Amino acid sequence: MARPVPVVFGLYSWTPDYGLRYIHPANRRSFEWLEPLGKVFEKIGENDEWMLLRYDEQQFKVSPELFKELYEKPAFSFGDVVEEATPAPGKPAHRGLISDVYWDEKNDTARFQIVERKRKLPRIFEANELRFA
Repeated sequence: MARPVPVVFGLYSWTPDYGLRYIHPANRRSFEWLEPLGKVFEKIGENDEWMLLRYDEQQFKVSPELFKELYEKPAFSFGDVVEEATPAPGKPAHRGLISDVYWDEKNDTARFQIVERKRKLPRIFEANELRFA
C-alpha cells in the first residue's frame, strides 16, 4: 500500500488492561500479539470510527483515542534497505530491511531492528549506526 504524504508516525500505547473496545474485533488477537507498547506505527487512514495503522507488513484498525502523533519523524521506516554504518573491525556490515521501529522515550528517539537474509537480527540499532544502502 502506498504511504500517504507526509507519513504520520505515532505511538499506540494500548495494553490488555485498557480493554478490547479500542481494537477492531478483526484485529484484536494479532494486535495483542504485536505488543504495541513502545513501537512506532504509521497512520495510513482514518474515518469517523477507526484509524488504520501499519506496523511492518501488518495493518490494524484501532480507535483514534490512544494514538499519539510523533512530530519527530524517524530516520528510517518499515522496508527501508539499510546497512550498518561502522561495522566491527574485520566483519562485514550488516545489511537488510527495517522490520521494527521502537521509540526510546528516555532519549525521545527511534531505534531500529533489521532483517538480514530472512533472519531478524537480535541487535537494536540507533539511527546513527545505520545508513541507507
